[in-house]
Amino acid sequence: MLKMVSIAAVVGLASAFAMPATHAPKPHRPNAATATVSRVALDDPTIVAIFEEANTADIETSGLAASRGSSKDVRDLGKQFAHDHTEVRQQARDLAKKLGVKPTPPKPDQGAEAAATALKELKTKHGADFDKAYLEHEVAYHQQVIDALNNTLLPAIQNAELKAFVQKVVPAFEGHLAAAKNLQQKVGQ
Repeated sequence: MLKMVSIAAVVGLASAFAMPATHAPKPHRPNAATATVSRVALDDPTIVAIFEEANTADIETSGLAASRGSSKDVRDLGKQFAHDHTEVRQQARDLAKKLGVKPTPPKPDQGAEAAATALKELKTKHGADFDKAYLEHEVAYHQQVIDALNNTLLPAIQNAELKAFVQKVVPAFEGHLAAAKNLQQKVGQ
């Protein structure tokens, strides 16, 4: 049986993956989409699509940091995060193919729009402002992804192999969160 979750959780989850860099984490407030649709099925194909979207969003923002960061530390962090998320995304794609799971984004899927907004916002920043915005984004992004994985996605996954894979990568997200927080402190945020 499909686990049902509120659309607010899914929309919040997708939006969290691409939070605009200039905004600190805020409590979730329902928007027009959440007011119109109250529930959506969260099944393995949807979870795979959300996981794909989360990794892709951070590949894009971190790739930008790798090339635009004003400090070597930020460029190196961006390069590492982009590399790690690219590998995890490919592993997830390979597993989905093996399991015959076709990623099916939730409807409505606001994640792509939110990711584009975050990337667009980061592209307006330069120098130390870029570094600060990127690190704020990464801290908020990874914390929200970890929360979503542990509290929403993992409990809903039906396939044992998919669940084991996601459980295996949660510590990597936690490592990214710690690295982003450490660098944020180092540069005096």
